[in-house]
Amino acid sequence: MRLRLLALAVIFFATGLSPAAASEADAWAALREGGVAVMRHARAPGTGDPSDFRLGDCSTQRNLSETGRDQSRAIGQRFAGEGVEVQRVLHSRWCRARDTAELAFPGKAEPEPALDSFFQNRSTRGTQTAAARELVEAWRGPGALVLVSHQVNVTALTGVYPREGEAVVLRTAPGGMEVVGRLRF
Repeated sequence: MRLRLLALAVIFFATGLSPAAASEADAWAALREGGVAVMRHARAPGTGDPSDFRLGDCSTQRNLSETGRDQSRAIGQRFAGEGVEVQRVLHSRWCRARDTAELAFPGKAEPEPALDSFFQNRSTRGTQTAAARELVEAWRGPGALVLVSHQVNVTALTGVYPREGEAVVLRTAPGGMEVVGRLRF
């Protein structure tokens, strides 16, 4: 085990790559090959939703800050700059997820109830996570699939606790899916 760790350290030192950089490079490569980015919406200050929350009424929801709007546009620019062809973009029906998707990938965003937040109603976690997993496992490209959702959803699906605007990159693998890397914007 020590020799393996030492060998990895030598490789990373010799190539100038850190493990994080290697993971990011692998993530971009996987997306260029038709992978899936499961993303938490961009910066929206606060936690959960107000008590008067209503789906379809953004005035009753937590929304993207101006920083979050800028972050969303930067995400789309970065995907383009990395040569990733985004074929399909699905998002939660919450305004902050929808706006993240539309600002990052104009004209491609489609609502998907399986990606709706279950933060305040955990009873739907199992069925929504299963439906999201089906979306990932069925994806065959061409191009990348982007799913814009919420922290609880991304964590339930991938086991990763993402920052706002962070993407967890997946690819299908025998028996399901695997996490390739994380992209922070």
